[in-house]
Amino acid sequence: MRRRRRRLVVTLYASVALATTGAVLALWSGDLLRSTDLETVDARFSIRGEHAAPDVVVVGIDARTNSTVAPFRRTLHARVIDRLRRAGAKVIVYDIEFTAQSGDVGADNALIRAVDRAPRIVLSTTEIGDGGTTIIFGGDEVLRDIGARAGSGNVPNDPGGVVRRFFREDLGLPGLAVVAAQLARGRPPARDRFADDDTAWIDFPGPPRTVRTVSFGDVWKGRVPAATFRDTVVVVGATAPVLKDVFPTSTAGEDLMAGPEVQAAAVQTVLDDFPLRGAPGWLDGLLIAVLGLAGAFGTARLRPLRGAVFGLVAGALFLVGAQLAFDAGLIVSVLYPLLALALGVVGALAVSVAVGAFERERVRDMFARFVREAVVDDVLARLDDDLRLGGERRVVTVLFSDIRGFTSYSEDRTPEEVIEVINRYLTVMSDVILDHGGTLIAYMGDGIMATFGAPTEQVDHADRAVAAAQRMAGPALEEVNAWLRERGGADFKIGIGLNSGPVMAGNVGSERRMEYTTIGDTTNTASRLESMTKGSEHTIFLADSVKRMLTSDRSDLVRIDAMRVRGKDEPVVVWSVA
Repeated sequence: MRRRRRRLVVTLYASVALATTGAVLALWSGDLLRSTDLETVDARFSIRGEHAAPDVVVVGIDARTNSTVAPFRRTLHARVIDRLRRAGAKVIVYDIEFTAQSGDVGADNALIRAVDRAPRIVLSTTEIGDGGTTIIFGGDEVLRDIGARAGSGNVPNDPGGVVRRFFREDLGLPGLAVVAAQLARGRPPARDRFADDDTAWIDFPGPPRTVRTVSFGDVWKGRVPAATFRDTVVVVGATAPVLKDVFPTSTAGEDLMAGPEVQAAAVQTVLDDFPLRGAPGWLDGLLIAVLGLAGAFGTARLRPLRGAVFGLVAGALFLVGAQLAFDAGLIVSVLYPLLALALGVVGALAVSVAVGAFERERVRDMFARFVREAVVDDVLARLDDDLRLGGERRVVTVLFSDIRGFTSYSEDRTPEEVIEVINRYLTVMSDVILDHGGTLIAYMGDGIMATFGAPTEQVDHADRAVAAAQRMAGPALEEVNAWLRERGGADFKIGIGLNSGPVMAGNVGSERRMEYTTIGDTTNTASRLESMTKGSEHTIFLADSVKRMLTSDRSDLVRIDAMRVRGKDEPVVVWSVA
């Protein structure tokens, strides 16, 4: 039976583990919690902290530029491009669109000539035609004539409009950062550096304004040292929030990051050979399965509090591992594995609580038959993890009782009559024992074994035992005999033996059957004293040890004799109740 219950419990845990893990895998495959999972990436950026972006500089059209440089004609851009070219900028990235004429032909032509003079320049656009064509300066033919390149200024938006990645190619036009990095390094980035959706993670150096940024107006006025731009990729664009080229990003928090800084971070990401890579799908799936199963099975044999602690520790270790992986350049899913772990732990705890409640109720029912209801809660509080009472040394009083001549009585009656009589007798006597705080250990045919002082400790266990024996031999036996006489039967006579002393108390038996009992010389002596009442004029024999442990005066006790008891080297002083 116990093995069957254990197999059932294991099956329940396995079912919970598979169900919770399968549910999370389904959520993951459907990408249903993508927004929250991506927010964990933002948290990892925050924990990692800032790092340098040495190869890029932002020239920002900021609030100061708008207030000091006016009117804002395209000749201003032409002059800035020339200054950056003369300063030794490796690549100039213009994150401003020139897809329509400004209305000032001279200014437009001045800008085109400045672009023509720049050896490596990329112009941004978000208006892309079939096959990646553009209308910058009127069309791609003009760009080819002046040796300029076009790049898509679009960036993919995650849920909530957050920017975390950049395009390798957008509608056939390479991304702005890809073109800039290709011009800087002389080769395009490898295709396998991008995910299946043709995007890559931006390795943001830090929150907004972490990338070196100088004012467009200062560059136009020649106030910025040339060394600031030498051998760097310079991204020119609008940084003033009023110009609306700002985005929420992984590192922006409640702030917004200017578009040129986003592009600069993407360029630095390519130049650094893509420091951040998303984990392959099989790895995320494996993490979900491992944590889900670990959460369920790891909690299976733990108590609820320890199971909860296990879940918290396992989750903390996983978070540390995920952060270390991020710092090393690998972005693993965090939300789904943690969810699988949490559901596995909660599910296992639910099974544990349910099974524990069922087992405790079963044990409660078992003990309620042998001890008073008030004692059961104390017993349950001291059960071990296997819901059993471990062996403990206790000083108790043991009681044995037996009906005299019951075997002969049974021979002349039908089995049904015998069972009815013995059940009536045991019920009456058991009630007496329980009413006096005793524990029914066993029924041995018509015999009864009971203990006072275990499993719950009782200071007055000897008093309780003597009082119970006296009532059993008096009013209780008379009640049984009166019931027998009504049915034409003869009266019963009984014998009772009592002994006090140390015993080992606890559950004994096999996995299939287990009983609570007391073992030791004290028990053996009580049994032999009960046998010694046969042939005597006394119903109750109690050892001198019982008398010594009484907490109240019993003037009704009479000394019988110092008697030899089998198994004892010294005679035992035996008393009875007058």
